[in-house]
Amino acid sequence: MDRNDALRAARLRRGWRTIEAAAGALTERGQELLDDRQFTVSARTWRRWEGKRPGWPAEGTAIVLHDAFGRWPEDLGFTTPPGWIRPEHREEGKVNRRALTFVTAAALVVGPMAHQHVDPALVDYFQQQLEGHYRADMFLGPHDLIGTVSAQYQLIDKLVRSARGETRRGLLRAGAAYAALVGWLYQDAGDMDGAAFWRGVTQEIAMRSRDPHLIGYSLVNQAQVRTDLGDGHAVVELCEAVLDDAKHLAPKVRIMAMQQQAHGASLISQRRTVDQLLDQAARLLPSVDDELPWGNACRRTPGYLEVQRATCYGRLGLGVEAGSLWTQVLAGVPETARRDRGVYMARQATAAATAREPDHAVEIARTVATIALETRSARMRRELALLEQAMLPWHDAPVGRDLSEILATVSEGS
Repeated sequence: MDRNDALRAARLRRGWRTIEAAAGALTERGQELLDDRQFTVSARTWRRWEGKRPGWPAEGTAIVLHDAFGRWPEDLGFTTPPGWIRPEHREEGKVNRRALTFVTAAALVVGPMAHQHVDPALVDYFQQQLEGHYRADMFLGPHDLIGTVSAQYQLIDKLVRSARGETRRGLLRAGAAYAALVGWLYQDAGDMDGAAFWRGVTQEIAMRSRDPHLIGYSLVNQAQVRTDLGDGHAVVELCEAVLDDAKHLAPKVRIMAMQQQAHGASLISQRRTVDQLLDQAARLLPSVDDELPWGNACRRTPGYLEVQRATCYGRLGLGVEAGSLWTQVLAGVPETARRDRGVYMARQATAAATAREPDHAVEIARTVATIALETRSARMRRELALLEQAMLPWHDAPVGRDLSEILATVSEGS
């Protein structure tokens, strides 16, 4: 590679036609963002960034680059240092930060609350509500649900402090499931700090409940965060910890651990392990017959394990295989499941680009962009950023310019 095409493409998309214009604009942006009048980026520095050896920017500069492009340096062609784990973009203005602060404070209240009678029927009430929240998530997405689910978690936390015996244990189990859902909503919205906090809350409450299935589920939740951070070895380790005592776990929990471990294996380029784990999970799928109200994606999601396989194949660079699987999967996804459909189609477009079918990739991207604007999905925008990287070989071709125009509409509407 004679130049850093990723940064160059991002610069041109931003409308900075020359290196001098980009350096000046980033300097101005950095001085305002960091409140530091000494912050400067010279044209010489930018020229090096777009060269063969871009190096790695200082922490403050990385933050300014992210603010300008919505992407971290490793996605802009910089040389990633050993041990780097990417921070995720916080979707400022999209996530209800006030709700996070409010419910976090409630979860960490010191000492007992005023005692009240807790009817055992409340356990069933919260469990029944949970299924409704899962369905709503499919149609609404995270931003409209975080406040509602967080408020119910706060109520459960309050009731647990007064409840005793089996009612207390039942509420703890419900609280762990609600905390897991809040964690997922923050993760889906692109707020990895919020997601990591709530995954920790899930694990704590699961441990307090002494429920081995929930404890396993909470570790899989932690592994999901590590998958999004690109830390494949940590994903594998967490899932192996779940499966160490597999014979005592519900088939559903074992399936969740196996499919998540497959994602970890794909991050460290182990295709054979990916297939072995997903094939084992497929053999277990007919055995899922529990009445647990949480973790039912394997029953609810059409082609659940093939979705995981296609995603893993995409990470492994197997464009043809992944594209074929996505075609099968999407045939069974209802039009009403807009958010999932958009994410899957974005991955299908990346697979097409990897298979050197750029026109097909852009055709798919047009539909994805419309769904991304409707749903405000951070996951979908992250997938479109990966598509942009896969399409770099065609950046200066007409098909590449078409993609830039499509993605610009998503950036403007986000």
